[in-house]
Amino acid sequence: MVSSVFSVFSLEKEKEPRSEEKDEDKNEDINKNDTHTLVLYALAVFFFFGLHNLLQEAIMKYPGFKWGLMLGYLEVLGVTVFTHIERKIVSNTTTSNTTTTSSSSTPKPQPPKRVASLKSYGLLTFLLMSSSSLSNTSLNYINYPTKVIFRSCKLLPTMALAVLINAKTFTTLEYTCALSICVGLVIYAFSDSQDPATFSPHGVLLVCLSVLADAALPNAQERLFKLGASRSEVTYYTNVLVLTAMTVAAGGGGDLKATVFFCWDNPGVGPYLIGYTVVSYLAVTAHMMTIKRFEAVTAVLVGTGRKAVTIFVSFLVFPKPMGWGHVVGTALVLGGITGNGLGKGKRKGKGKYYDKGKGGGGIGKRGRSGSGGV
Repeated sequence: MVSSVFSVFSLEKEKEPRSEEKDEDKNEDINKNDTHTLVLYALAVFFFFGLHNLLQEAIMKYPGFKWGLMLGYLEVLGVTVFTHIERKIVSNTTTSNTTTTSSSSTPKPQPPKRVASLKSYGLLTFLLMSSSSLSNTSLNYINYPTKVIFRSCKLLPTMALAVLINAKTFTTLEYTCALSICVGLVIYAFSDSQDPATFSPHGVLLVCLSVLADAALPNAQERLFKLGASRSEVTYYTNVLVLTAMTVAAGGGGDLKATVFFCWDNPGVGPYLIGYTVVSYLAVTAHMMTIKRFEAVTAVLVGTGRKAVTIFVSFLVFPKPMGWGHVVGTALVLGGITGNGLGKGKRKGKGKYYDKGKGGGGIGKRGRSGSGGV
């Protein structure tokens, strides 16, 4: 009855002449709804990523805990398990709706089959595992804000690879943003190096290697897309393979066993690790929803804002030495990232060609095939 009334109401509305005033009111309502939705999504991104980052730093500061690799393992575990549950729920819902609207003789829809061979996922699995493992292991040697700053600089190796491999050219704005990031990194690293207790060249090397692996991800993803694999397939199977590989690596290296025994002897760390695993998935989901609902420029601004808040909260909750070099360096790095994102969005809006697969995007920070950049 309600649907019938709604259909009639819609037909009557279509017969009415649409005035400019009504169109303006409608556009205003849409804009208001978009604004409210953006605020909610942004709050979700800030909250879940903020909680994720606080838990990550709290775990690394827990007395006796020294297995940064396991944080990457838990991130992948959370994303894999909850993504699998989500796929099952969506599949069951689709099956239920199909059964309701069709005859009983109609066969149940089967889950989508894998298009790309498991062998073709080798490079992507290696890169994502390297990105996640190296990034989280670096926390054994450097503090969290330093990791965030260096992890934010994927633009530099991405541009370098695009120039060397694809002979791609960039605009003056992009080169200016890259220079801003470089200068910001130097200033921040110099300020951080004044306190040897929170700065280690070994940790910087690890996080830089993780950024290189991160920058190579789009090309590896593009190879799978050309084979006909969907984004859902790439995300799911990559996480499953990465989780398997990390389980073997963590088990063989003794980190998995050591962490289990540490949790047994220190029950207080268990809730942190469980919460961290769940929040990792929620943070990735919130970011993906923002990317899907709004344009890339908005996602860049929200992402940059949450990084700035993350760094500020880290210094506030976990006091550490901070000077003007940290402030200036952070501003230059985040400013360069924001400027580059706005520039790409502007070009895209004008209809110019932008290669997301090769030029610098792939599936996005947390829209890519895993959680290495959480």
